[in-house]
Amino acid sequence: MFFFYNLFIQLYNLTIWLSKPFNNKARMWIAGRKDVFKKIIKRVEHDKPIVWFHCASLGEFEQGLPVIESFKETFPDKQIILTFFSPSGFEIRKNYPGADYIFYLPADTRRNARRFIDLVKPEIAVFVKYEFWFNYMRELKRSYVPYIFISTIFRPKQHFFRKWGRWQIEQLRQADHFFVQNQSSADLLQKHGIEQVTLSGDTRFDRVHNIAKQKRVFPPIEIFKGESKIFLAGSTWQPDEELITELIKLNFDGLKIIIAPHEVHEARIQTLMRKLPDSAIRYSMADTSNVTEAPVMVIDTIGILSHIYKYATLAYIGGGFGSGIHNTLEAATFGVPVIFGPNFNKFHEAVDLIERGGAYNISSKSEFIEVINTLLNNQKKYEASSFAARNYVEQKQGATGIIVNYLKNISNNLTNFEK
Repeated sequence: MFFFYNLFIQLYNLTIWLSKPFNNKARMWIAGRKDVFKKIIKRVEHDKPIVWFHCASLGEFEQGLPVIESFKETFPDKQIILTFFSPSGFEIRKNYPGADYIFYLPADTRRNARRFIDLVKPEIAVFVKYEFWFNYMRELKRSYVPYIFISTIFRPKQHFFRKWGRWQIEQLRQADHFFVQNQSSADLLQKHGIEQVTLSGDTRFDRVHNIAKQKRVFPPIEIFKGESKIFLAGSTWQPDEELITELIKLNFDGLKIIIAPHEVHEARIQTLMRKLPDSAIRYSMADTSNVTEAPVMVIDTIGILSHIYKYATLAYIGGGFGSGIHNTLEAATFGVPVIFGPNFNKFHEAVDLIERGGAYNISSKSEFIEVINTLLNNQKKYEASSFAARNYVEQKQGATGIIVNYLKNISNNLTNFEK
């Protein structure tokens, strides 16, 4: 079956090359991997041990970040190499100061995996969430490098657990440890003979809790807010924005609206601005002359959304009318009740928040407006929802400490072995 896996990898790479003339992400994916081994040879020094963290994209990086930061604090004498699969992670975080080296991960071919491991010589490898690259896993095992998976979720319908995916179960058994988000994931792995599992929880809870404790301020948003309540729609797509434009038309008294679309390239922002009132402003162009009276602000920059939920009274999380919702915890940690569309069932935190009263699922414009009306006009219900959201995040802390303690034990054992 490994033959077919390698064939799939080759076909995937070919597809990206063929789409290069038409797809900007494909061009970045290819350009970023050009001469990556030469860059590794030139930049990576081996005067200190190296720990390798790999993330698919920006979301997984945010998930792994508390572990990276805690590990670096615990072991300042070790170097961290950080790799990304996707341009949307690498291009945004390529200057992250917490890592000593940051690269695109070369495609998962047998040759690339062997060369990467031989050049980097990691002491430990940490894969975040779903990054199961079987050639890399094989080479790590061949090189006696312990590797773990963190913040992982497993479901019965995943390909590992189907008849044709049984060979992949054998590959998973080779991992040193899995830190999973929920009990059902642990049970599923153990059912298939994988015992090296710890129910640690989701590191995102630690991440958003840390963000909530930071004191960053955003003067344009503070001036925009004034004494108004803020409805913040984060990580939105076009179907989400159809709901928001309906909300704008209703002109709720004392309510201002912030929209932070998932994509912020210029064409996307301009398309969105054309759908909004002429008085709507862009965050990058806000000043004292236009921000106070504006009813709507569009966030046209990357990297601030998780921090500005603190200004919100209510939050809407985009993606629920598409492939799935984005991060609800970034708002919930500030005690902001969250609203999202119908495609949320794969996200256990969204299900939990609904059950606890901190979140609301809607499937239509009428339901959307009804929820907003209720929360804005029923103070007791709003306060209960706000408490439920914040309390949920606070109760789920601790995954980072569990994982870092395990890494600490591995690292100490390796150090003692070398002595």
